[in-house]
Amino acid sequence: MATIKLIFNYLVNGGIFFMLALTALSNANAAPAEQTAVFAGGCFWGVDAVFKHVKGVSEVVSGYAGGSADTAHYEQVGNGDTGHAEAVRVRFDPARVSYQQLLQVFFSVAHNPTQLNYQGPDVGSQYRSAIFYTSAEQQRIAQSYIGQLTAARTFPAPIVTQVVPLPRFYPAESYHQNYLALHPYQPYIVFHDMPKLKQLRVKFPALYQ
Repeated sequence: MATIKLIFNYLVNGGIFFMLALTALSNANAAPAEQTAVFAGGCFWGVDAVFKHVKGVSEVVSGYAGGSADTAHYEQVGNGDTGHAEAVRVRFDPARVSYQQLLQVFFSVAHNPTQLNYQGPDVGSQYRSAIFYTSAEQQRIAQSYIGQLTAARTFPAPIVTQVVPLPRFYPAESYHQNYLALHPYQPYIVFHDMPKLKQLRVKFPALYQ
């Protein structure tokens, strides 16, 4: 009887250990969780639309970054003295699209990184080019990529993009969300933002959705 108990205990405990090992292995092999990136590159309408058309991106929210909560309102941000930049928060699956690929889209499609405190017709520090990193790894990748672009002389003028930590992101008013999709014939959208989507489709066909 004692022998039978020992065998039974061994099988039970061994089974539990085996299941725990399988669970640990499953967790180790699981796809990485979604990550967040925050970019500023002029009016957030167009930047929002560009990233919404990138495969692997699950959510894009227009908002404000760089200032405080009490000034995170469109009318105040528009004064250019709040410290905020119009920005977008991008949720993405790194198993489908890497942070480096998002940077490629940001620099080559979403905006012009050589324009200091303006983008196209929009002027002011709220339209500055900035990467608000959410981790040391994002900071390293962003700075390294800018270094590569600079060394390759990709642009005819110096890159002025700020690489700064994200203190907090504040979603913009509801009427700014998904603006291009809701107002595709608005003149500003037609002339300044629709061409960005065409450029995304041409330059990154494998990423376009």
